[in-house]
Amino acid sequence: MELSIDRLTKHYGHKIAVDRVSATLGPGVYGLLGANGAGKTTLMRMLCSILEPTSGEVRFNGKDVASMGGAYRDVLGYLPQDFGYYPTYTAAEFLFYIAALKGIPKDHAGKRVKELLEMLDLAHVANKKIKTFSGGMKQRVGIAQALLNNPQVLILDEPTSGLDPKERVRLRNLLSEYAGNKIVILSTHIVSDVEAIADVVLVMNAGKIILQGAVPELARQVAGSVWELTVPKVLAREWQERVTVANYRHEGDNVVLRIISDERPSDEAVACEPTLDDAYLYYFGAEEALR
Repeated sequence: MELSIDRLTKHYGHKIAVDRVSATLGPGVYGLLGANGAGKTTLMRMLCSILEPTSGEVRFNGKDVASMGGAYRDVLGYLPQDFGYYPTYTAAEFLFYIAALKGIPKDHAGKRVKELLEMLDLAHVANKKIKTFSGGMKQRVGIAQALLNNPQVLILDEPTSGLDPKERVRLRNLLSEYAGNKIVILSTHIVSDVEAIADVVLVMNAGKIILQGAVPELARQVAGSVWELTVPKVLAREWQERVTVANYRHEGDNVVLRIISDERPSDEAVACEPTLDDAYLYYFGAEEALR
Protein backbone atom coordinates (compact mmCIF):
# COMPACT_ATOMS: atom_id res chain seq x y z
CA MET A 1 0.00 0.00 0.00
CA GLU A 2 1.37 3.43 -0.91
CA LEU A 3 0.21 7.03 -0.93
CA SER A 4 2.54 9.18 -3.00
CA ILE A 5 2.55 12.97 -3.05
CA ASP A 6 4.27 14.52 -6.04
CA ARG A 7 5.10 18.24 -6.03
CA LEU A 8 1.71 19.11 -4.58
CA THR A 9 1.07 22.86 -4.70
CA LYS A 10 -1.81 25.17 -3.83
CA HIS A 11 -1.97 28.89 -4.58
CA TYR A 12 -4.59 31.37 -3.38
CA GLY A 13 -3.93 34.33 -5.63
CA HIS A 14 -0.38 35.40 -4.85
CA LYS A 15 -0.29 33.41 -1.61
CA ILE A 16 1.35 29.98 -1.71
CA ALA A 17 -0.34 27.79 0.91
CA VAL A 18 1.41 24.53 -0.06
CA ASP A 19 4.64 24.66 -2.02
CA ARG A 20 5.73 21.61 -4.08
CA VAL A 21 5.36 19.04 -1.31
CA SER A 22 6.55 15.52 -2.16
CA ALA A 23 6.53 12.38 0.01
CA THR A 24 5.93 8.65 -0.23
CA LEU A 25 3.91 7.07 2.58
CA GLY A 26 3.46 3.38 3.37
CA PRO A 27 1.69 1.73 6.33
CA GLY A 28 2.39 3.45 9.65
CA VAL A 29 1.67 6.63 11.59
CA TYR A 30 2.84 9.91 10.10
CA GLY A 31 2.85 13.02 12.26
CA LEU A 32 2.40 16.25 10.31
CA LEU A 33 3.75 18.90 12.63
CA GLY A 34 3.78 22.65 12.22
CA ALA A 35 2.57 25.94 13.64
CA ASN A 36 -0.92 27.20 12.83
CA GLY A 37 -0.87 28.61 9.29
CA ALA A 38 1.95 26.33 8.11
CA GLY A 39 -0.26 24.78 5.42
CA LYS A 40 -1.17 21.51 7.15
CA THR A 41 -4.94 21.71 6.68
CA THR A 42 -4.63 22.75 3.03
CA LEU A 43 -2.32 19.80 2.39
CA MET A 44 -4.66 17.35 4.12
CA ARG A 45 -7.68 18.62 2.19
CA MET A 46 -5.80 17.99 -1.04
CA LEU A 47 -4.81 14.50 0.15
CA CYS A 48 -8.54 13.85 0.68
CA SER A 49 -9.43 15.16 -2.80
CA ILE A 50 -11.65 17.80 -1.20
CA LEU A 51 -9.47 20.61 -2.51
CA GLU A 52 -8.08 20.66 -6.04
CA PRO A 53 -4.34 21.37 -6.19
CA THR A 54 -2.92 24.13 -8.34
CA SER A 55 -0.37 21.61 -9.55
CA GLY A 56 1.07 18.24 -8.61
CA GLU A 57 -0.79 15.05 -7.81
CA VAL A 58 -1.65 12.48 -5.17
CA ARG A 59 -1.55 8.81 -6.11
CA PHE A 60 -2.87 5.81 -4.18
CA ASN A 61 -1.27 2.52 -5.19
CA GLY A 62 -0.14 4.16 -8.42
CA LYS A 63 -3.52 5.67 -9.38
CA ASP A 64 -4.27 9.39 -9.44
CA VAL A 65 -6.82 9.92 -6.64
CA ALA A 66 -8.53 12.71 -8.64
CA SER A 67 -9.54 10.14 -11.24
CA MET A 68 -10.44 7.40 -8.74
CA GLY A 69 -13.58 9.17 -7.48
CA GLY A 70 -15.66 6.94 -5.23
CA ALA A 71 -13.06 4.18 -5.25
CA TYR A 72 -10.70 6.48 -3.33
CA ARG A 73 -13.41 7.64 -0.91
CA ASP A 74 -14.12 3.97 -0.15
CA VAL A 75 -10.59 3.55 1.29
CA LEU A 76 -10.40 6.99 2.93
CA GLY A 77 -11.33 8.14 6.44
CA TYR A 78 -11.13 11.84 7.27
CA LEU A 79 -11.64 13.96 10.36
CA PRO A 80 -11.52 17.68 9.50
CA GLN A 81 -10.41 20.21 12.07
CA ASP A 82 -14.03 21.32 12.53
CA PHE A 83 -16.24 18.41 11.55
CA GLY A 84 -19.92 19.00 10.93
CA TYR A 85 -22.63 17.13 12.80
CA TYR A 86 -26.38 17.37 13.40
CA PRO A 87 -26.80 18.45 17.04
CA THR A 88 -30.25 16.87 17.40
CA TYR A 89 -28.99 13.44 16.29
CA THR A 90 -27.87 10.96 18.90
CA ALA A 91 -24.35 9.58 18.57
CA ALA A 92 -25.67 6.30 17.19
CA GLU A 93 -28.06 8.02 14.75
CA PHE A 94 -25.27 10.23 13.43
CA LEU A 95 -22.92 7.29 12.87
CA PHE A 96 -25.64 5.29 11.10
CA TYR A 97 -26.32 8.34 8.92
CA ILE A 98 -22.63 8.67 7.96
CA ALA A 99 -22.44 4.91 7.36
CA ALA A 100 -25.34 5.23 4.88
CA LEU A 101 -23.59 8.10 3.11
CA LYS A 102 -20.48 5.94 2.82
CA GLY A 103 -22.51 3.08 1.35
CA ILE A 104 -21.83 0.68 4.20
CA PRO A 105 -24.42 -2.16 4.21
CA LYS A 106 -26.92 -1.82 7.05
CA ASP A 107 -26.10 -5.14 8.71
CA HIS A 108 -22.38 -4.36 8.69
CA ALA A 109 -23.02 -0.76 9.81
CA GLY A 110 -24.83 -1.94 12.94
CA LYS A 111 -21.91 -4.06 14.05
CA ARG A 112 -19.34 -1.38 13.19
CA VAL A 113 -21.22 1.43 14.95
CA LYS A 114 -21.53 -0.64 18.14
CA GLU A 115 -17.84 -1.55 17.95
CA LEU A 116 -16.71 2.06 17.53
CA LEU A 117 -18.99 3.41 20.26
CA GLU A 118 -17.39 0.95 22.67
CA MET A 119 -13.87 1.56 21.37
CA LEU A 120 -14.18 5.32 21.88
CA ASP A 121 -15.99 5.06 25.23
CA LEU A 122 -19.26 6.41 23.86
CA ALA A 123 -21.48 3.34 24.33
CA HIS A 124 -23.05 4.78 27.49
CA VAL A 125 -24.17 7.92 25.59
CA ALA A 126 -25.04 6.24 22.28
CA ASN A 127 -28.68 7.36 22.52
CA LYS A 128 -28.04 10.87 23.78
CA LYS A 129 -28.11 13.91 21.51
CA ILE A 130 -24.74 15.20 20.36
CA LYS A 131 -25.68 18.77 21.37
CA THR A 132 -25.49 17.65 25.02
CA PHE A 133 -21.92 16.34 24.65
CA SER A 134 -18.73 17.92 25.91
CA GLY A 135 -16.13 19.05 23.37
CA GLY A 136 -14.09 15.90 23.92
CA MET A 137 -17.10 13.63 23.42
CA LYS A 138 -18.01 15.40 20.18
CA GLN A 139 -14.45 14.95 18.98
CA ARG A 140 -14.64 11.23 19.71
CA VAL A 141 -17.80 11.02 17.61
CA GLY A 142 -15.81 12.66 14.81
CA ILE A 143 -13.03 10.11 15.16
CA ALA A 144 -15.61 7.30 15.10
CA GLN A 145 -17.15 8.53 11.84
CA ALA A 146 -13.68 8.66 10.25
CA LEU A 147 -13.15 4.99 11.18
CA LEU A 148 -16.55 3.68 10.05
CA ASN A 149 -15.41 2.21 6.73
CA ASN A 150 -12.22 0.73 8.22
CA PRO A 151 -10.20 3.00 5.90
CA GLN A 152 -6.84 2.10 4.45
CA VAL A 153 -5.89 5.79 4.55
CA LEU A 154 -6.92 7.62 7.74
CA ILE A 155 -6.36 11.39 7.82
CA LEU A 156 -6.97 13.27 11.07
CA ASP A 157 -6.67 17.05 11.36
CA GLU A 158 -6.02 18.11 14.98
CA PRO A 159 -7.82 15.03 16.36
CA THR A 160 -6.83 15.62 20.01
CA SER A 161 -8.49 19.04 20.14
CA GLY A 162 -10.78 19.07 23.17
CA LEU A 163 -9.60 15.71 24.50
CA ASP A 164 -8.43 15.40 28.09
CA PRO A 165 -5.08 13.68 28.84
CA LYS A 166 -6.71 10.28 29.40
CA GLU A 167 -8.63 10.52 26.11
CA ARG A 168 -5.47 11.55 24.24
CA VAL A 169 -3.64 8.47 25.52
CA ARG A 170 -6.57 6.26 24.48
CA LEU A 171 -6.55 7.78 20.99
CA ARG A 172 -2.79 7.39 20.62
CA ASN A 173 -3.04 3.72 21.56
CA LEU A 174 -5.95 3.20 19.17
CA LEU A 175 -4.05 4.80 16.25
CA SER A 176 -0.86 2.85 16.98
CA GLU A 177 -2.79 -0.41 16.88
CA TYR A 178 -4.82 0.59 13.82
CA ALA A 179 -1.78 1.60 11.77
CA GLY A 180 -0.29 -1.89 11.63
CA ASN A 181 -1.29 -2.24 7.97
CA LYS A 182 -2.88 1.15 7.31
CA ILE A 183 -1.65 4.65 6.50
CA VAL A 184 -2.47 7.09 9.31
CA ILE A 185 -1.70 10.79 8.94
CA LEU A 186 -2.07 12.87 12.09
CA SER A 187 -1.85 16.66 11.76
CA THR A 188 -1.19 18.76 14.85
CA HIS A 189 0.78 21.63 16.31
CA ILE A 190 1.17 19.72 19.60
CA VAL A 191 4.55 17.96 19.62
CA SER A 192 3.65 15.39 22.29
CA ASP A 193 0.77 14.11 20.14
CA VAL A 194 3.19 12.82 17.50
CA GLU A 195 6.27 12.17 19.62
CA ALA A 196 4.68 9.16 21.33
CA ILE A 197 3.31 7.31 18.28
CA ALA A 198 4.60 8.66 14.95
CA ASP A 199 6.84 6.35 12.92
CA VAL A 200 7.79 9.34 10.77
CA VAL A 201 7.42 13.04 11.50
CA LEU A 202 6.96 15.59 8.73
CA VAL A 203 7.65 19.14 9.90
CA MET A 204 5.92 21.80 7.83
CA ASN A 205 6.58 25.52 7.65
CA ALA A 206 5.40 28.14 5.15
CA GLY A 207 3.84 25.48 2.95
CA LYS A 208 6.94 23.29 2.71
CA ILE A 209 8.13 20.10 4.38
CA ILE A 210 11.36 21.30 5.98
CA LEU A 211 12.20 18.18 8.01
CA GLN A 212 11.29 14.53 7.71
CA GLY A 213 12.34 11.48 9.71
CA ALA A 214 11.82 9.34 12.79
CA VAL A 215 11.60 11.10 16.15
CA PRO A 216 15.10 10.07 17.37
CA GLU A 217 16.60 11.10 14.04
CA LEU A 218 15.06 14.59 14.16
CA ALA A 219 16.03 15.04 17.80
CA ARG A 220 19.65 14.12 17.02
CA GLN A 221 19.82 16.97 14.51
CA VAL A 222 19.93 19.45 17.40
CA ALA A 223 22.38 17.52 19.57
CA GLY A 224 24.82 20.00 21.11
CA SER A 225 22.26 22.81 20.99
CA VAL A 226 20.22 21.97 24.12
CA TRP A 227 21.36 23.11 27.56
CA GLU A 228 20.24 23.35 31.15
CA LEU A 229 21.26 26.34 33.21
CA THR A 230 20.45 27.12 36.84
CA VAL A 231 20.02 30.82 37.58
CA PRO A 232 18.49 32.91 40.40
CA LYS A 233 14.77 33.54 39.94
CA VAL A 234 15.34 37.27 39.57
CA LEU A 235 17.40 36.64 36.41
CA ALA A 236 14.96 34.23 34.74
CA ARG A 237 13.10 36.89 32.72
CA GLU A 238 16.36 38.40 31.52
CA TRP A 239 17.49 35.01 30.19
CA GLN A 240 14.11 34.44 28.51
CA GLU A 241 14.57 37.68 26.59
CA ARG A 242 18.09 36.73 25.49
CA VAL A 243 17.69 33.10 24.37
CA THR A 244 15.06 30.52 23.39
CA VAL A 245 13.88 28.86 26.61
CA ALA A 246 12.04 25.57 26.07
CA ASN A 247 10.86 25.37 29.67
CA TYR A 248 11.96 26.02 33.22
CA ARG A 249 11.37 24.60 36.65
CA HIS A 250 11.75 26.08 40.10
CA GLU A 251 14.32 24.77 42.57
CA GLY A 252 14.18 26.79 45.78
CA ASP A 253 15.33 30.33 45.04
CA ASN A 254 16.64 29.28 41.61
CA VAL A 255 15.17 28.39 38.24
CA VAL A 256 16.50 25.66 35.93
CA LEU A 257 16.19 26.83 32.32
CA ARG A 258 16.19 24.50 29.30
CA ILE A 259 17.82 26.58 26.61
CA ILE A 260 17.99 26.05 22.83
CA SER A 261 21.22 27.59 21.53
CA ASP A 262 23.98 26.67 19.08
CA GLU A 263 26.49 28.17 21.49
CA ARG A 264 26.91 27.32 25.13
CA PRO A 265 24.95 30.12 26.84
CA SER A 266 27.11 30.13 29.98
CA ASP A 267 30.10 28.33 31.46
CA GLU A 268 27.68 26.81 33.97
CA ALA A 269 25.32 25.43 31.30
CA VAL A 270 25.16 21.62 30.98
CA ALA A 271 24.48 19.87 27.66
CA CYS A 272 21.21 17.83 27.53
CA GLU A 273 19.83 14.96 25.49
CA PRO A 274 17.57 16.60 22.87
CA THR A 275 13.90 15.77 22.29
CA LEU A 276 11.54 16.37 19.35
CA ASP A 277 10.17 19.36 21.25
CA ASP A 278 13.68 20.82 21.36
CA ALA A 279 14.12 20.27 17.62
CA TYR A 280 10.79 21.97 16.92
CA LEU A 281 11.75 25.00 19.00
CA TYR A 282 15.20 25.08 17.39
CA TYR A 283 13.71 25.52 13.93
CA PHE A 284 10.68 27.63 14.80
CA GLY A 285 11.56 29.54 17.98
CA ALA A 286 9.25 29.82 20.97
CA GLU A 287 6.98 32.55 19.56
CA GLU A 288 6.45 30.80 16.21
CA ALA A 289 5.83 27.41 17.82
CA LEU A 290 3.11 28.87 20.03
CA ARG A 291 1.15 30.53 17.19
